Amino acid sequence: MDAEPEILAELHRLRARIPQLTGALAASVDGLVLAHDTPGIEAEGIAALTAAALGVALRMTDATGRGDLRELLVRGTDGYVATYAAGRGAVLTLLAQDRVNVGRLHLEGRRASTRIGELVDEAARGEPSPQSRAARTPARTTSGSSPLPTRTPRTPARPRSAANARTTTES
Repeated sequence: MDAEPEILAELHRLRARIPQLTGALAASVDGLVLAHDTPGIEAEGIAALTAAALGVALRMTDATGRGDLRELLVRGTDGYVATYAAGRGAVLTLLAQDRVNVGRLHLEGRRASTRIGELVDEAARGEPSPQSRAARTPARTTSGSSPLPTRTPRTPARPRSAANARTTTES
């Protein structure tokens, strides 16, 4: 996969941000390793187990009407295994010590899974990543200005009645 070095770099950055992580793995939803930083742990086995757990979790969210799977958290006596959806065809699995801040684990895991999902989806479409596109784009030296962003006209919003107005925001 073309995105493997970038995915591996994202895993290394994630492990640097959360010192209690003992491993990080990106895999396809069918259990193939895309990239891993899992010292002392067999990545292929973890990827296969992740695919199996993902299958059960998908069935559970479907059966209970909870929508699309976003994440799965398993806690053992010695730590956590957290799995996050990463785009259409990949997952991010994190292994963490028991003393990890679970809120921070989720925050950083969600951010990293979003980035990994973008990389995997771009590679699946055959698009170059933003970093490799920038490396191949020649620098403009003849013109001192860069092209202006294009704006598209927006359609006017339909007026809402007070009963229909949203009062809260979703993240």
